[in-house]
Amino acid sequence: MPFMRTDLWRCAVVHAPMTDLVAAGSLAGRKITWLNETRSFRFLADPFGYWRDGVLHVFAEALDYRDKRGRIDCLRFDVDFRLLDRQSVLNEPWHLSYPVVFEADGEIWMLPEAYRSGALRLYRAARFPDKWEVVPDWSFPVAAIDASPVWHGGLWWMFFSPPGSSVEKQSLLCAAYAESFSGPWRLHPRNPLRRDLMSARPGGTPLVTPQGIVLPTQDCTRTYGGAVSLLAIDELSPELFSASVTGHLIMPDAFAPWVDGLHTLSSAGPVTLIDAKRVSRLPTRLAFDARRWAAGRIGRVSR
Repeated sequence: MPFMRTDLWRCAVVHAPMTDLVAAGSLAGRKITWLNETRSFRFLADPFGYWRDGVLHVFAEALDYRDKRGRIDCLRFDVDFRLLDRQSVLNEPWHLSYPVVFEADGEIWMLPEAYRSGALRLYRAARFPDKWEVVPDWSFPVAAIDASPVWHGGLWWMFFSPPGSSVEKQSLLCAAYAESFSGPWRLHPRNPLRRDLMSARPGGTPLVTPQGIVLPTQDCTRTYGGAVSLLAIDELSPELFSASVTGHLIMPDAFAPWVDGLHTLSSAGPVTLIDAKRVSRLPTRLAFDARRWAAGRIGRVSR
């Protein structure tokens, strides 16, 4: 029954650099290490990695269907991918996901998706990896979804999907550019650059190659986050854009039961981070939804 369908996600490291996976166009035959245990109707998704002092810091969306509001957790692993510790590092009144972490201008930044707050917010690491401060004077013209930054051709580029209907959030690709990450950011005049459920919504780290940028995008034709389409951007300027799909990655059968989807492919030096989906059809989710609805109704009445 459709209303009993619940997407659950689990993160893993693929023991190969992203360049190898893009060249092969497949995950088949690759060694992976699962990075988190599964718990009842809780999941980790959207992993992004940052190496520091021989430790891999994995930042990911942590969601519990009991309250259905994403937070950002950091999991730290040694060089053999043994878990050292896990902690919540960013929690806001609104849903958070897709925590892109990167270095620029001598600082470490996080750019999590937070479109339900009405804005895209930039955070600076006041103390890496567990203390983040919002940058008050940074602004972006759209409450971007799954914003994916990359430096290319002397400019900062931001690929994202705009807020809108469910279909628009999954099928539109937009971009903005700036000479400095601090801005000002200008929207590309040809937005949306792409309308396609198979290859528009960003799904990981933009990879710069001699031929151009390869942008992982989500294939949502069959299901949300069903696979990753590799979008090769061969022409990109403040006036022009052209791209084509050159690869399609799915979860191999060998990784069952986590084969119902794949929607993040992010580079972490010698390895690549992914998340994989399985679909639960247990009715437990209905009880969580009913409790949230009741709590919200009581809150509205009390006000």
